[in-house]
Amino acid sequence: MKRILILSIGLILFSFYGTAQIIKDIDEITPFHEELAAIRKGNKWAFINTKGEIIIPYREDIVASKGSESYPYFSNERCLIKQIKNDIYYYGYIDKSGKTVIEPEYLNGIPFNDGYAIVLKIAKEELGKNDLLDKKVISYSYDEVVINPNGTIITHLSGPEHLIFSKDKLKKRPGIQSYLISSNLVALNNNSRWEIHVVNTTKE
Repeated sequence: MKRILILSIGLILFSFYGTAQIIKDIDEITPFHEELAAIRKGNKWAFINTKGEIIIPYREDIVASKGSESYPYFSNERCLIKQIKNDIYYYGYIDKSGKTVIEPEYLNGIPFNDGYAIVLKIAKEELGKNDLLDKKVISYSYDEVVINPNGTIITHLSGPEHLIFSKDKLKKRPGIQSYLISSNLVALNNNSRWEIHVVNTTKE
């Protein structure tokens, strides 16, 4: 209901100011964050500014967040995106110009909050070679880490967790087990018990 009301107000404003850009056929419009609002047409999202101008054109790689704010938005000038490689989705971030500033290389990620985001970083280790099949034997794992808006790892939270690296096993991305509770504290769910970790800002 809230989004419908926002959309209705927006359309009235666009009609009232005759010289303003008119954006048509919108399926969904979201609240503004950092002076940008996401608009959806089909399965594509774009971003408009407070003047009603499309700043980031419609694209399919923008990720809607989960939870109460189940739509894409900018926080700390970063928005989550995804990219498919060999039938597996990887997650990264764009800035407010639409430029990719943190490459899609994570198995999962969440929006930035208070200057940090939590992501799942993949690691692979070559264990040897299968002479019979003439193939390298590689072990995959992932770690849950905190990054800053530059993509620098600030704090290691958990892992490594063993990973079966195949498109069938990764149709559903692994879940993130922690969340930021303040600008320097993270709550981590460890075997149904909670831990509090301090973000290591000395690495910035």
